[in-house]
Order: sequence, then C-alpha cells, then structure tokens
Amino acid sequence: MIAMDEQQRAARIWFESLRDRICAAFETIEQEAGSDARFAYTPWTREADAGHESGGGGVRGLMKGRVFEKVGVNVSTVGGAFNPEFAGSINGASASAPTFFATGISLVAHMANPHVPAVHMNTRFLTTTKRWFGGGADLNPPIPYAQDTADFHEALQMACEAHPPGDYPRFSQWAEEYFWIPHRQVARGVGGIFYDHLECPDAESFDAAFAFTRAVGEAFLASFPPIVRRRMDMPASEDDRATMLAYRGRYAEFNLVHDRGTLFGLKTGGNIDAILMSLPPVATWA
Repeated sequence: MIAMDEQQRAARIWFESLRDRICAAFETIEQEAGSDARFAYTPWTREADAGHESGGGGVRGLMKGRVFEKVGVNVSTVGGAFNPEFAGSINGASASAPTFFATGISLVAHMANPHVPAVHMNTRFLTTTKRWFGGGADLNPPIPYAQDTADFHEALQMACEAHPPGDYPRFSQWAEEYFWIPHRQVARGVGGIFYDHLECPDAESFDAAFAFTRAVGEAFLASFPPIVRRRMDMPASEDDRATMLAYRGRYAEFNLVHDRGTLFGLKTGGNIDAILMSLPPVATWA
C-alpha cells in the first residue's frame, strides 16, 4: 500500500465508500429490471517509480446489464514521479519537483435505452508541492429531456450553494467550456459542473474543499438513479438507437482527444482498461 498522510487517507476512504454505494444503487436498478447483472471488480497495481516503494493501484468495477449497457466505476490511489516533460503541465509540479499523489473515483455509464442519458462523474484529490481537489459531473443524453437536465443541474447547484468553495455559475460555465468538442463545434452533453485546483494549503481549506467534493458525490447519487428509472422503460425505435450510436461516437472522440483524465492516466502509468472504460461498447461514425 502506498504511504499516505491523514488527509490523503481520508480522501481515499471516502472515494471507496462512494464507489460502494453507487455500485449498490446501480445493481438495484438492474434487479428492478429483472437482470442479475453485478459489478465485476478487477484490482490492479501501478509499477513503482525509481526511488518509491510503491506506485499504488486501484480497482476497476465494470457491469454490463439490461439497463446499464456498460458502466465502469473506478477508484485509484497512486503516487510516484511524473515524467519531466509532463510534470510542468500539472499544478504544483515541475521537472525539478515531479513527485505526486492522487486518489479519486471516476464513473462513466453508457445506457441500453437511448432515452436514458449517459453520465460521467469524477472527483479526485491530488498532492504535488500543492494540494487540491477537482472533479465534476455531466449529463450526456443522446435524446435530451428538459426535466432530466433541470433535475441534474438542480442537485449540483444545491451542492455548490451549501458549501462555500462551490460556485455553481462558474463551475457550470466551466463545464460548458470543458465538455465542448471543438473539432465538431458541439457540446458533449447538457452540462453539469466542472472544477479544478480547489487548493488546500491548510486544514481549514482542506475541510471545506473536501466537504464540497463529498457533496458533489452525494448530489450525483441522489439525482441520477431517479432519471434512469424515469426513462429506462420508454419504447425506443431503431432511429432512436441510431441517434444514440452516433452520439456515442462524439463522446469517444472527446475522451480520446480532449479529456484531461484520460491523458493523466496514460501519462502516469495507470491501468489501460480502467482508463479507457469510458469508451462506449458500440458506436458509429458516418
């Protein structure tokens, strides 16, 4: 196990507990649909960098069912040293100070019914010469419904407003800008929130940023399952499925070309299957 201080350990424990509750909630939905699908968990380890006793690792959780065509919920806790060329792009790191620690949860769900939105959620805690939280969640419907969008945004807005580090107008706008596919000139979905570099130079700021990050996780868990239940039994035509598969192609393009998390995982020796679990099981391109 990688060495951790009190703050790092607290963050790791929270991310793992959130994973357990999300997976249980998603398995319950599968049971309601008459499916016996369950998450399969695959642990992995990261090779230690020179001068480090352990590189850490994580667990990839994957389920394929009747409602969730493919959903991955990953947790990881890793550390070591960035490649010197990559270190300069990370907050608080440099070629002369490349050491890092990172722990977090990452979730992507691709749904069987085109009327049920795909979704992404990720929260993380990083340590370099600085410490900070980042993350967010965004809804990605092939066929958008105003009620689903409103409910999802309302939950995230309430999380922001209840915790001082939260800034819904700024974080919502940040999501619109971040989850944009510039080569297509289209949004990846209907937004949510995105935040990064909530720095924690002292215990007070850590407590505040950590409380907000926990609230984001709770908002996701409270808001997404009801949306799934609302849409999962709606009839879907072949045209609806074609719309979903074309949308998934756009989603894959964003994650492979623009997503920071994908790049971070690949640059830090993460588990390839866990990093690329965000890709849809089936997609189409014209």
